[in-house]
Amino acid sequence: MTRKEMKKQARQTVKRHYALFLAICLVSAFLGSEFSDSIKSIKTYSTEFTHAAVSGTVATSKGVVDVAEDIAAGDTESGRKLSKKIEKEHIDASKKQNPAFGRSRGVFAQILNGVTSGSLLVTLASGMNSLFGSQNVTLAILLVFCLAAVLSFWILIVNTFAVISRRMFLEGRIYRKVPAQRVLFLLRVKKWLRASKTMLIVSIFLFLWSFTVIGGIIKKYSYYLVPYIMAENPSIKSRDAIRLSREMMNGHKWQCFLFEMSFLGWWLLELMTLGLSAVFYSNAYRTAAFCEYYTYLRNKAKEKGIPNSELLNDKYLFEKADEQAIQSAYGDVLQIIEAASQFKDRRTKLSRFFSDYLGIVLINTEAEKEYERYQTEQLHIQAMKNAADKDSYPTRLSMMPESKKRRRIETLHYMRRYTLWSLTLLFFILSFLGWIWEVSLHLIASGVFTNRGILHGPWIPIYGAGGILILTLLNKLRQKPILEFISIVAVCGCVEYFTSVFLETMHHGQRWWDYSGYFLNIHGRVCAEGLLVFGIGGLAIVYVLAPFLDNMIQRLQPRVMVFVCSMLLGLFLTDQVYSAGSPNVGKGITQND
Repeated sequence: MTRKEMKKQARQTVKRHYALFLAICLVSAFLGSEFSDSIKSIKTYSTEFTHAAVSGTVATSKGVVDVAEDIAAGDTESGRKLSKKIEKEHIDASKKQNPAFGRSRGVFAQILNGVTSGSLLVTLASGMNSLFGSQNVTLAILLVFCLAAVLSFWILIVNTFAVISRRMFLEGRIYRKVPAQRVLFLLRVKKWLRASKTMLIVSIFLFLWSFTVIGGIIKKYSYYLVPYIMAENPSIKSRDAIRLSREMMNGHKWQCFLFEMSFLGWWLLELMTLGLSAVFYSNAYRTAAFCEYYTYLRNKAKEKGIPNSELLNDKYLFEKADEQAIQSAYGDVLQIIEAASQFKDRRTKLSRFFSDYLGIVLINTEAEKEYERYQTEQLHIQAMKNAADKDSYPTRLSMMPESKKRRRIETLHYMRRYTLWSLTLLFFILSFLGWIWEVSLHLIASGVFTNRGILHGPWIPIYGAGGILILTLLNKLRQKPILEFISIVAVCGCVEYFTSVFLETMHHGQRWWDYSGYFLNIHGRVCAEGLLVFGIGGLAIVYVLAPFLDNMIQRLQPRVMVFVCSMLLGLFLTDQVYSAGSPNVGKGITQND
């Protein structure tokens, strides 16, 4: 292949996987693995913006570095005083200039204040001084710990990410779909440490060779193919991967250099656009092009019979499997898919509407149970369908078997539909759990038991209502966890905000919660900290808690279920009527008392 042909193929690959490749290159740039020069302008702007947002001003006389210097000098007390002063300045600035970026209350604010003011460093240093009785020992341990943490992150993540990105790009050459989960490829084949070790050795060699200018340039191209080799076969020993790269690049170093220089126009455009052209296109384009170049050199190595070239044995990373191989590996999946395609949905139109769009079962008929079993089975075969259709890499045909999840009988399948009786009981259970949560938090904070919430009974209906809305309105999003999380945050945020507005309007400005002073709050009615908890809790409800509770509820006799629901509804409505005139107020309950 000529350079022109390689670039043409690379452009097609990038076009096919643009969003994924853009994300990979951005992660690599922010990690510092590759392409970091292309986001210098972005980092500069984001640093200034963040500093202004959290501090209230760009100009700050003292900071966490000054606190660290006091600790390093052995004057922990001065560091403590300075950190308190910095923290007070940040809190005052947030109150005056950025109310939404509150710094006086909440876990987020405490963490942010601890980091930006240096108080976490002071606390850590003081504790270690007390433990070891020596500031010198404390400083030595802190230094060793920090160095170990930084080195571990660089070795295991930053320096290894090149292998991961090459794997994703190589799969994208051939296959139309590359699941985002493939970033865990090294973990699934249990070769992450092997790849990290190999890349570390390469980095050490390049560092040592850099002391000889000519040798450093030559060796850069000698070891050029190591991340590609490890991406194809991470089980190769480090010395074999390095030796194989040297052999494959023998006679091709100048050719590789010229290939790099052919992107000179893109580098100039990158300078002119402050790195934006690289971020949005050329980084991915160059990586895809050099994956084509690796494929070319790989084929050459096999033709020449270079020693150890037989270790480059991931055949289906470079060509699609034939029908016979697919049938052999995925025959059972194809049969299941064929059987599933024959499924006949026997539900009525009305039940389909409530079931498919809201996840509600009006009457739990046998047709509903059949459809639920069908949906559960679809979850099992969806992961294999793309491979069977030759749209994604066939993991079953890989030379390295990937570890599989143990296939348990899924009693907690989350693509279920809930009956009206189940939803009613779930509402009260979640409302009760919300009450337990609120009471426990206040008990831990103040040491006093307080009946939280506007109602007098042991329930806080906003939790139950939020849970039911998540299970019904967001029913169609359950197969997309990230979108589900974002939607849960949005729904819970709206419920909490407008419930607060409603209660304040109905009760003459009385507030049962106030997030003023929390980091990232809106009018004190919602805050980022609470919404994050709701998002995580909502995922737990959708994927674990609600299915588990529904299994328990389904064991109840129908007459028992009807009796319990009726009794709870009667008590709840009575509490609602009474609390409308005499709401639950007082110290620890309402914000104005």
